[in-house]
Amino acid sequence: MKTAFLGMGVMGAPMARHLAKGGHDVTIYNRTASKAEALAREHGLTAAATPASAAKGCEVVFMCVGNDDDVRSVVYGDDGALAGMASGTILVDHTTASADLARELAERCDNAGIGFIDAPVSGGQAGAENGALTVMCGGNQATFDRVKPAIDCFAKSCKLMGESGAGQLTKMVNQICIAGLVQALSEGLNFAQKAGLDGEKVLDVISKGAAQSWQMDNRGPTMLKNEFDFGFAVDWMRKDLSIVLEEARSNGARVPVTALVDQFYAHVQAKGGNRYDTSSLIAVLRDES
Repeated sequence: MKTAFLGMGVMGAPMARHLAKGGHDVTIYNRTASKAEALAREHGLTAAATPASAAKGCEVVFMCVGNDDDVRSVVYGDDGALAGMASGTILVDHTTASADLARELAERCDNAGIGFIDAPVSGGQAGAENGALTVMCGGNQATFDRVKPAIDCFAKSCKLMGESGAGQLTKMVNQICIAGLVQALSEGLNFAQKAGLDGEKVLDVISKGAAQSWQMDNRGPTMLKNEFDFGFAVDWMRKDLSIVLEEARSNGARVPVTALVDQFYAHVQAKGGNRYDTSSLIAVLRDES
């Protein structure tokens, strides 16, 4: 298919490359034009000056940007993606954003005869680079069925979770679970070290039992070494958790652990760890000040 991808960050750039490797014609856009132009030269893509020009003539327009306001800035207006899209095409938003925004975009797209799928992802930069993301989608079945073969270029799992907004709500569940897991792992490893245990041996044995998790396997060893200069940044996690907490206030869900972990991440930020991996929660427990 002829496609466009808006947003060439650590997630969007590799996702666009996988689309091209999958045989799709890909035009890219990035607010920093020089970045899009460099990627285009390196990977045989086409760079566009505006979202509208990137979207023109495309069957599907994908995007992965920062937050709700960033999404609106690349979708609406004379230079926005919708201005370049024709009736019968599809807009797919991989940004982690609010469910309200997903419903808003679905309505705007529907009024223009354009399909819409909210499709936040999990798997981090490594998942994007390896084409192994988990994609959680909201929208109607027919639209989903049309875009799934393209999404499969960078996904190991892609499921339709319900109507518009359901993808974003599922991503919120994902972030709630990760926050609790990382905090528990931080407390466990800090306890082990305070108790004089060999942390690596502890990880080796408990990772074979019921405590095993992706976080334990992939972040436990680096947490023991106090290494956090990689991975999913604390700033991004706090953005995601703010969306969770806002939605919880709206739907009445109780998320006390999530709210507490969000404040622990605020402590990491206050110590200058904005770009640290989310596993840096353990540093809060080690902080004696």
